[in-house]
Amino acid sequence: MNTPIYDFLKNYKNISPLRAHMPGHKGRAFNAEELKAAYAYDLTEISGGDSLFEAEGIIRESEKNASKLYGTAETVYSCGGSTLCIQAMLFLMKQENRTVIAGRTVHRAFLNACILLGLEVVWVYPKSEKGILSGEYDPWDFEKAIKNLKEKPCCIYITSPDYMGNMADIRSLSETAHKYDTPLIVDNAHGAHLAFYEKSLHPIALGADLCCDSAHKMLPCLTGCAYLHTSNKCYKGRLKSAMGMFGSTSPSYLMMLSLDICNVFLSENARKNISKIKKLTEKMKERLSRKYIFTEGQEIFHVAIDAAAMEIDGRKLGKLLESENCFPEYAGREAVVLLLSAAEREEDIQHLENILGKCNISLCKAEKNTPPAFPKPKSVLGIREAALSESEIIPVKKALGRVCAGVKVPCPPAVPIVISGEVIDERAVDTLIYYGVDMVEVVV
Repeated sequence: MNTPIYDFLKNYKNISPLRAHMPGHKGRAFNAEELKAAYAYDLTEISGGDSLFEAEGIIRESEKNASKLYGTAETVYSCGGSTLCIQAMLFLMKQENRTVIAGRTVHRAFLNACILLGLEVVWVYPKSEKGILSGEYDPWDFEKAIKNLKEKPCCIYITSPDYMGNMADIRSLSETAHKYDTPLIVDNAHGAHLAFYEKSLHPIALGADLCCDSAHKMLPCLTGCAYLHTSNKCYKGRLKSAMGMFGSTSPSYLMMLSLDICNVFLSENARKNISKIKKLTEKMKERLSRKYIFTEGQEIFHVAIDAAAMEIDGRKLGKLLESENCFPEYAGREAVVLLLSAAEREEDIQHLENILGKCNISLCKAEKNTPPAFPKPKSVLGIREAALSESEIIPVKKALGRVCAGVKVPCPPAVPIVISGEVIDERAVDTLIYYGVDMVEVVV
């Protein structure tokens, strides 16, 4: 597979040009010799270099390569992570005047986009849950929400895989959505690799209309790289303009270079690497199952330890892992998430198993560790109205009965506990405290 972006940048570097253009570093790394090679490839939209939001040259050619690999009607690059893709997808829904029916375990990027766009949201809660990080949804609950809107234009929005690796029933959700001429949108930030399983589990393959992938989370790409995909021809050609509403007019060429090179990895190495690491990870978890309780997420690259079920404090386990020079993706009271990828080596999996095997989990015991169920507070203001209202920041313990304004939760996992416009009730207070949120922004 060709690499048009990489080839252009390499050729430009090799001719040692007079860079009478941005960026100001002029291709040289000052006081950081180890970054010299990266700076030489960092460019701007010069002649022949194309332009991300008006791509018709090397960037467009590279994106077409990605589209073929993912089997989409169109795939475009994002240098603003899945956040930019989420903004673009919801912008398209706003253009069509759709109400968003969303699974409640969303990322805060979704909520921020809804605030910016003034979108109306109908929430669907998981039928089973363990805390706020994960939950299983019933497609029928989304169908009921569609029916309750009484033929009002809407769309379904779901996060899958979630932070713990649990995957929604995308096939059934797509059938439900399309039964009512409703688009299905999937935040697949944690699943860019799913298209390269032996049998694709990628949302586009399962019927999603729009989908975002964070390439940097699960593939060998630089941080902030992402894809926006569509399977629906009615959105083909509209993705760029939607992204341009929110994205920087100076996107990173290093990130686009990273996505371009990743196409070769996906074409030549991804399937065999994923198959190999998947088997090694399954065997590792099986051998460690006498010591650890792992969550039952279908996505094997999310090695999620259920600290609550083990009656330990995941934060303490996280510190033990760090003392062994192993840094988890997430270590909260209720869970520890160790995120693997297709770029792992066999020795990496063995090293992780050795570290987990030697951890003295008796040092992590917790007297009581039961994650509270998702709060379901009453909404009294619109999301946008509440978020843009005059506000103050107060201790969570003094917030009972107040209306949530802005949502500030740690990232990771960045799942909002209370939504802007909702009244903070006792259950919400308990949940916020459990997840270590001490202060909250409320409407004055």
